[in-house]
Amino acid sequence: MEFRDNQAIYLQIAEYICERILLKQWTIGDKIPSVRELAVQLEVNPNTVMRTYEFLQQKEIIFTKRGMGFFVSDDAQDKVLAFRKEEFLGNELPVFFKNVHLLGLDFDFIKDRFEAFKTANF
Repeated sequence: MEFRDNQAIYLQIAEYICERILLKQWTIGDKIPSVRELAVQLEVNPNTVMRTYEFLQQKEIIFTKRGMGFFVSDDAQDKVLAFRKEEFLGNELPVFFKNVHLLGLDFDFIKDRFEAFKTANF
């Protein structure tokens, strides 16, 4: 995984985990990799992964079973969607709107490009 410079690594790892949940690669009740396993896989410090897991536990996306590890929560999909929407609307959409305005793009053009993107990728 390549990390961006403009966001804390633990948050980027949280995005990675949330994406796995949204793509249903990790589903309700699934055991997720241990802190050490994920740290090795992503080539990061285990403390960073632990910080990610604590963050996701606070958001109730994952939970821990003492001595057994971390698991995907029953309503993780809904929690991830709510969290990602909040992040997108608060952080990314204003930047998108600014760029649309500065570049003089119209929304019909954007809509056509979005439809082409969906067709090609989903």
